Amino acid sequence: MSDKIKKIGVIGAGQMGSGIAHVCALSGRAVYMLDVSEDALKRGMQTIEHGMSRQVERDLISADDMKNALPLIQTGTDYAGMKDCDLVIEAATEDEEVKKAILRSLADHLGENTIIATNTSSISITRLAAQTDRPERFVGMHFMNPVPRMDLVELIRGIATNEETFAMIRELATDLGKKPVNAEDFPAFIVNRILLPMINEAIYTLYEGVGSVDAIDTAMRLGTRHPMGPLELADFIGLDTCLSIMHVLHDGLSDSKYRPCPLLVKYVEAGWLGRKTGRGFYDYSTDTPVPTR
Repeated sequence: MSDKIKKIGVIGAGQMGSGIAHVCALSGRAVYMLDVSEDALKRGMQTIEHGMSRQVERDLISADDMKNALPLIQTGTDYAGMKDCDLVIEAATEDEEVKKAILRSLADHLGENTIIATNTSSISITRLAAQTDRPERFVGMHFMNPVPRMDLVELIRGIATNEETFAMIRELATDLGKKPVNAEDFPAFIVNRILLPMINEAIYTLYEGVGSVDAIDTAMRLGTRHPMGPLELADFIGLDTCLSIMHVLHDGLSDSKYRPCPLLVKYVEAGWLGRKTGRGFYDYSTDTPVPTR
């Protein structure tokens, strides 16, 4: 069934959107990547080219694979480019109002049978689907970051998602070299329902002075064999994204255990969002990241 999906639109050229475009193009599918500015699209294409070059260096793909894939990606700032897409994947910032506005504006630019997927990491699929003219052809398709390297895709049905749509997207995920796992439409799904409270607790551990940034991350790397400490991981995800997911959990489940740590709130208010801004729980202005606390 997924062979019916020949062209894929991707909304967002950031970390997630460019990664999704990357793997879709390597699967031999045409891609239209959209963002609000040409600068964002240029950065997105540079990220894709750099990522594919590294895959070639590591013998994960061939030089011909890269040569064939890159021309399949077209970019633009106009929704009109989505008109002949069989699937559109929304990969904008993790902000419900932003996503809803994008989804409301899509309908006039899509073919009658186009499927819409959202890469949200936490927001209700049913609520987002309700913003579209096709909730039965709407599904959650949550890729992990970095998309080219991570095997998992969480697939989430909204209450109206039909079985044909879900089966087609599950088959597509496999075609993209991913391992799909079904998750129910509850706040933050599976991975972030478990991961983000752990990160939030690590921030509380720092906030309460139980350990320093270095002590907390070293303890978790060595004590639990995590490849990355929770504060380093928070910086990698983006502290604004971490805070957004904690708000979704706290608001959606009404349980005080999901209350975002005040220190996380303070860092986001300061604009210290992690790697993407050069400063979070670590300072990235030098070759070796330095803890900020």
